[in-house]
Amino acid sequence: MRVEHYIEELLYRYNCVVMPGFGAFLAHTASARIDDASNTLYPPTKIISFNQQLSKNDGLLVSHISKSKNLAYEQLLDEVQNEAKVWNERLNQGESIELPGIGKLLMNHEGSIQFKPEEKVNYLASSFGLSSFAASPILREELKEEVEVLEDEIPFIFTPEKRKTSGIRPLLKYAAIGLVLVSLGVSGYQFYRQQGVNEQFVQAESKAEVARHIQEATFFETTPLELPSLPITLIKKKAYKGPMHHIIAGAFRIRENADKKVAQLKEKGYDAQYIGANAFGLHQVAYASFQDNEDALSLYRKLKKEVSPDVWILSDK
Repeated sequence: MRVEHYIEELLYRYNCVVMPGFGAFLAHTASARIDDASNTLYPPTKIISFNQQLSKNDGLLVSHISKSKNLAYEQLLDEVQNEAKVWNERLNQGESIELPGIGKLLMNHEGSIQFKPEEKVNYLASSFGLSSFAASPILREELKEEVEVLEDEIPFIFTPEKRKTSGIRPLLKYAAIGLVLVSLGVSGYQFYRQQGVNEQFVQAESKAEVARHIQEATFFETTPLELPSLPITLIKKKAYKGPMHHIIAGAFRIRENADKKVAQLKEKGYDAQYIGANAFGLHQVAYASFQDNEDALSLYRKLKKEVSPDVWILSDK
């Protein structure tokens, strides 16, 4: 029976998991911290420790296994206690016990059990999906000095704003037409009085003269330009519009390190690729990228179990 598997499940929900006849695994919440030496930010987490004195059965572990396997409580209690005896015998013989996802157990020279927790697993549910990342320090004073130097060296040129005159040209056009009409009316009236021709002839001549002047007052050619035909070939390309799912292998501050990681993964048979820098300026490398989320989840579970528990999925829009 893999008792450590059930202990790992309970540590996500409880702060104390007792293995009857062996000891208790305790979880203590730790706040987020920054490593000043490497400029690395670590999210809030649970620190796992071990207490050999708390070995009395509290029913939590055995009840959980009983519900998972649908077996009798008494039967599973005997199995868990027998497993505890095996662990104690192995430690007394100088062996170490590896508990995947939890830590490592060994016996020291004084006969006490020493526990080294697994640091790659975060049992704090509120920090799910968060991982540590390195940040580059911002040198504000140096940037300020560079800006001041640029301000001294680069002259500022002010360009006067041009007033929009888009509405003046139509008004000039109509004003010109109006002046033509007025002048024609005065000329026709004088011509009528001096020559004494009939009124209908004057009106007809005036209308013809007005039409001619209106044509002369236009600001563009009425004959349309004939442009040569230009053949255009349209190529329709079907593009995938859905999100891509990337299985992230790591993020690096230097692009060369990201390229080296891609080459290493490709040598191992992965369809690795560089997918660009994130919002923090870190260059991200993916084991592979998928359009289908089921394919992405399948590879993610396999890598998390067999390669590294730090693997995570990045889905872009």
